Amino acid sequence: MLSLLKRYRQLLLVSALLLFPLVAFLASGRRGREPNFIDRAVIALTSPLQSGLNWIIDGGVGLVNGYVDLRGVRRENDALRLENMQLRAAVQLLGEARTENERLRQLLGYTEAVPGPEIPARVVGVNPVAKLLSVRISSGEKQGVFEGMSVVTPDGIVGRVIRTTGHYADVALVTDPQSRVGVRVQRSRARGTAAGSGSGPLLLENMLRTEDVENGDLIITSGTDGVYPPGMVVGRVTNLEKKEHGMFQGADIVPAVDTTKLEEVLVVGSPYGVAAQSVEGGTR
Repeated sequence: MLSLLKRYRQLLLVSALLLFPLVAFLASGRRGREPNFIDRAVIALTSPLQSGLNWIIDGGVGLVNGYVDLRGVRRENDALRLENMQLRAAVQLLGEARTENERLRQLLGYTEAVPGPEIPARVVGVNPVAKLLSVRISSGEKQGVFEGMSVVTPDGIVGRVIRTTGHYADVALVTDPQSRVGVRVQRSRARGTAAGSGSGPLLLENMLRTEDVENGDLIITSGTDGVYPPGMVVGRVTNLEKKEHGMFQGADIVPAVDTTKLEEVLVVGSPYGVAAQSVEGGTR
């Protein structure tokens, strides 16, 4: 028993000092009295401990509340971030749809002025072979597309159909080195040929040196090649070179259509192509 008291004497002493004011208060009942020396000593000794405990408890509660609030704010931020991403994606899709609708509206308006049949199509593939610059479109024989028909956009000519299957067709672009288009200068009506160069501008060929051509002139199809209807935009003249000798003058033609950014096109038939198809269809 003695050894037990010695071992816990400090704890017992502190407990007694803490319990003494309580016992004294209960013993005094409702009678108020001034604290004595022992009361003051106990209060002085226990005040720092009580303050420390209160600080620890208040700090712990504040820390827990702050952590809970922080988790709530984090969850709210995550939700707002996700909502922001969804809204941005929706805005982007709406913008893309609006742009596509505008292109299709222009294409639809363009069909009213084009002679012969017109078939809308989407570009679904690009030929990776550099020797033949071509694209694949989503309309073929089932939709009335045949070899030799011209492919255009509201901005100008794109190329001509060189191969067809049931629901697809391959189109050789005007920039292909083998491409030749009969053209004329819209202002002066001078005739020539627009040849593909493989990349960059087209080449103005077979334009007589005496013809009236200037930089900036608009070049349109002449309708003499049996592929493109007359009056379709090809591009504008640049880098004109008037030679002092020889029969022809040379120039570049900046294409009106950027064939590297094609999405929707229109397949049309020249008057010659439509007539040829009608005759062929009647003889079968």
